[in-house]
Amino acid sequence: MYEDDYFPKMLVDKGKVILINLCLQIESDKPSCLDELYTLSYAATEKFNDLGTEFDDMGSEIETAARESIGADFEFIAKTYGFVADTEELIAPREW
Repeated sequence: MYEDDYFPKMLVDKGKVILINLCLQIESDKPSCLDELYTLSYAATEKFNDLGTEFDDMGSEIETAARESIGADFEFIAKTYGFVADTEELIAPREW
């Protein structure tokens, strides 16, 4: 998303912070099962839902390419922490 001028860099930075905070939350809470991981990923997804409004306000949106990128980031994070999670389930409450 950083490489595409359609996405305001300051908002992409905010998305990056959401993902970093998800990692920190996983490290501190140490989820032991997928349901616990999904609880954390849902909270992060809700933050992306809120961020979507900011994208809209700046003439951008979390559209197909962004959706795929963000979903892949959630999947990468889950795998990094040893989970085999369904990507769509990780971001199930998404509004984007």
